[in-house]
Amino acid sequence: MGELDLLKLRNRVAALLAPWDRPDSPGASVGVVRDGALVVQASAGMASLELGVKLGPQSRFRIASVSKQFTCAAVMRLVAEGRVAVTDAVQQYFPELPQYEAPVTIDHLMHNTSGLRDMLQIMQLGGCDLGVPVRPKDLLAGIARQRTLNFAPGSRYLYSNSNFLLLGLLVERVTGTPLRDYLATHFFAPQGMTQTAMVETVAQVEPNLATGYLAAPGGGWVRAQHGFPIHGEGALVSSVADLALWHLAYETDPALAASLEAQSRFPTEVVNHYARGLMIAEVGGLRTISHGGLWPGYRTEFLRVPEIGTGIIVITNCGSADAYQIGQSVLEAVVDRPLALAMPQGLERFVGRFLDPATPQTVEFALAADGSLTGTSFGLPFQLRANADGSLRASRASPDFTAHLASDDVLVVEEDAGIRGHWQRVADGASLPADLAGTYRSDEMAAEWTIALHDGTLRVAVDGPVLRTAEWDIVPISPDVVRFYLPGTLARSWMEAQVERDAAGAISGLLVNSGRVKRLALRRL
Repeated sequence: MGELDLLKLRNRVAALLAPWDRPDSPGASVGVVRDGALVVQASAGMASLELGVKLGPQSRFRIASVSKQFTCAAVMRLVAEGRVAVTDAVQQYFPELPQYEAPVTIDHLMHNTSGLRDMLQIMQLGGCDLGVPVRPKDLLAGIARQRTLNFAPGSRYLYSNSNFLLLGLLVERVTGTPLRDYLATHFFAPQGMTQTAMVETVAQVEPNLATGYLAAPGGGWVRAQHGFPIHGEGALVSSVADLALWHLAYETDPALAASLEAQSRFPTEVVNHYARGLMIAEVGGLRTISHGGLWPGYRTEFLRVPEIGTGIIVITNCGSADAYQIGQSVLEAVVDRPLALAMPQGLERFVGRFLDPATPQTVEFALAADGSLTGTSFGLPFQLRANADGSLRASRASPDFTAHLASDDVLVVEEDAGIRGHWQRVADGASLPADLAGTYRSDEMAAEWTIALHDGTLRVAVDGPVLRTAEWDIVPISPDVVRFYLPGTLARSWMEAQVERDAAGAISGLLVNSGRVKRLALRRL
């Protein structure tokens, strides 16, 4: 890259960071590695609003799920040493887990194809948001209570933090060494990554760690709260400079790269985009290797593009910043061309709510003020981009949602593993089932949901394994599908449930679906 191009790139990065370049806002840090050198390192915004400390080269952040590639690297090191096999069943290392409908292997965990439900949402459906203090054994107990899976192992992809908690604990059980020490000895110290450490609790003091913030409803910022312990799924604290060192180590170690980039294939013959702690995707004709991170108040995107010798690192301590989209914009600046195709005409035809009757789950589309189309699923918004065939896809690292309209009222959706469904448009105006009130039990969540009138409105109160939570709001989607809104640390997420009835027509239970917990059965007491 010539000097003029480098100057242009730095100016483009500065422009991307400009919205956070103010003394009353958290911010973001960006790094670009090109041909073995960190050629761009820039920051904007504050590391601490309370103390008036700016973000800079010394700033460290929680990188959340970017940690997963390090956990997989540790497991693959044990594989190379012959101490673990990727085909081993999980119960070989975790005898406390039940026997599932089909074997779950170590490789299923690394590829997010195990079918194990996500431990964070297990706790959430039992009444615990991320702000509630829980213990490591509570998370493991939640996983061990699950007698059913989201799907048959190897048949589908669904992101689950449970997989990587188990992988991190596997390293500890095989080596007898805490994962934080194993990573420090075998990965951080050899690469000179002095600003990287595994920090499992918010109580631990870490020098130069930026505070994470969320936007306050009435304006301004609040400190993000979380009480869950963190492990192999997302406990690392790091910096732009240290992740640049990891990128260089990865580039110069073909065996490491090959072990982490190995992909699996579904029974449908579709290749799984999730390798081992990394996502493989095509962006603008370029093969990209990436992973994002999301934790209250922190968002990360770590992107590699081997064919142009480039790594891009984006880390924010601003919960409303979209690190993935910033990373895509930086990549456009590096290649100096647009990566997205022009959106098709007639986007207004998508606006509204569509329901997958087989699941159930919904997606809602809306036009933004600038004319762009956004989607929301389980309360999480995403941007949409055009495919060459005119269909639309979710603009995120995991290419697991592609859609086109078969008619104004039918949306054809392709999800992971190439699975297609026909989602039906549903209008507002449905009513809640008249006989919905009652108590529902899930042994897998160790929780009872009581649906009753509160101030004249039906709401859910949850008695879970840790506490009794505040009420959840309920809204109707269709005559026998309802949505539960969950107050939360990250967003006002939702889950949806099919009301199940017995032969006499009485409600017998609920079949619940959230982003990472599928077909959870609650029986009516």
